[in-house]
Amino acid sequence: MLRAKAQPSRRVWIPKPGKNDKRPLGIITISDRAKQTLMKMALEPEWEAKFAPNTYGFRPGRSCHDAIEAIFITMVKKTAYVLDADIAECFDKIDQNVLLEKLNTTPTFKRIIKGWLNAGVMEDRKFISTPQGTIQGGTISPLLACVALHGLEDHIKKELSKELFQFMKKKRGKASCKEAQRYISVIFYADDFVVIHEDEEIIKKAKVIVETWLKTIGLELKPSKTKISHTVKGDQPGFDFLGFNIRHVPTKHNKKGYKLSIKPSHKSSKHHNLKIKHKLKQMRGMTQEVVIKELNSIIKGWSQYYASSIGSKRNFSRMDDLMHKKLWKWAMYRHPNKGKRWIKRRYFKKYGNDNWRFMTSNKITLIKHGDHDIKKHVKVQGTRSPYDGDWIYWGNRLKKIPDKSPRVIKLLNLQQGKCDYCQLWFKHDDILEIHHRDRNRRNNTYQNLSMLHGHCHDELHRRCA
Repeated sequence: MLRAKAQPSRRVWIPKPGKNDKRPLGIITISDRAKQTLMKMALEPEWEAKFAPNTYGFRPGRSCHDAIEAIFITMVKKTAYVLDADIAECFDKIDQNVLLEKLNTTPTFKRIIKGWLNAGVMEDRKFISTPQGTIQGGTISPLLACVALHGLEDHIKKELSKELFQFMKKKRGKASCKEAQRYISVIFYADDFVVIHEDEEIIKKAKVIVETWLKTIGLELKPSKTKISHTVKGDQPGFDFLGFNIRHVPTKHNKKGYKLSIKPSHKSSKHHNLKIKHKLKQMRGMTQEVVIKELNSIIKGWSQYYASSIGSKRNFSRMDDLMHKKLWKWAMYRHPNKGKRWIKRRYFKKYGNDNWRFMTSNKITLIKHGDHDIKKHVKVQGTRSPYDGDWIYWGNRLKKIPDKSPRVIKLLNLQQGKCDYCQLWFKHDDILEIHHRDRNRRNNTYQNLSMLHGHCHDELHRRCA
């Protein structure tokens, strides 16, 4: 079935959000999508064991927040120069021959993947060949992109080993080659990445090394989105990465005189603000219930993404002020002949300590940005992968684990990875059993259940007998 000839995908052009440009979207046949997913399931465990620890995009169990937390760990104690880079048309320009050689898989798998890469696309009823790039819209394309970019971090550290050694020796008086390489950080998320180091010359050399290495796989940096900046110095210190603005700001609360600030970028805040504005403009004739339902989904999604950063708190407050002004204008537009007090009583009611909560008489309430608690994200450990077999660790991070029931994962999260009897941490090779507190096996509510070590479960029943 996998050896059947690959079908060309259909290409449509969709607008980029907030821009006049368009980007191609590939629509793959259902049959090819299923085959590519099977191939991905076969190749991904092997490559998950090879990928660098600071590669986060398109990998299971890793997210944007892991990449941001990696930057936080790198920069929390030092200012630095940053190469903020973006690869131009990464999925469209990858050299297919180099990718297949790098994939280093079986001849059968290589032939099948080559067939998908060369399948071409149909656009306006015309066939267009694809001599380069990965499958647009294919389920295996993200994995292939990660494979193509694999090795860049090690190459940068190897090429800069002499400069890193000299920098460390100058700074600390002594140095070792292995330890010196830890002074430079390369953090990837898909085709966006940052290179961080305290010395500007090293960062400039890293940029040249990156450009040379990318040419070997048919790629290049995008000049408009690639820049070198410092987290304190310059007219515009810091940089934007994955929707966050990262920089050091002056402070009098520590000896260093600065602290790391990670907050929503100006571009992201502006786009979110305009989205709410346009949505309210479209719903001038809608009821308050409909407006609340539509806005809640927008506000909740944006706020939850940025709730992992302490610097977001002030931004949330500002967004709530701007949103309140827009809601007031919306209400005034609906009732031009009514007074301000009437509008206030009609649309804004008391909710806890808030006297101006946008809510209906039947208690349907608009969520505010400030309602979301700031909760720091815990970065994924090193080279860990969902394929490493440690389901206890991944059960605390993911909602679904293969071969484990949702009930077990839910109890694991509720008990924070500890046995409810001995309060010791579970290990992935422990025998775990579910205990019914009232001895009624038909009562499967979570209040009646607890997860125990197998020997703890036996001990508990022995004591109660």
